[in-house]
Amino acid sequence: MHSDAELDAQGLRCPEPLMLVRNKVRALSKGDILHIIATDPSTRRDFLDFCRFMGHELVHENTQEEKLHFWIKK
Repeated sequence: MHSDAELDAQGLRCPEPLMLVRNKVRALSKGDILHIIATDPSTRRDFLDFCRFMGHELVHENTQEEKLHFWIKK
């Protein structure tokens, strides 16, 4: 899937991935897509809440080889 920026949050535990995503999304333009790779299962819930609260869109997610992939549209 297309992305305008990527963030590697593998090995990080809550709340670190969310804090990094928040800062990275701030630097993006409206409509840009951020691809995040994470390993902490709680990131799914955190990213869903973040998108709902901030008005962003979780456009896609999947798991590959125990890595969680998320695409968030600003």
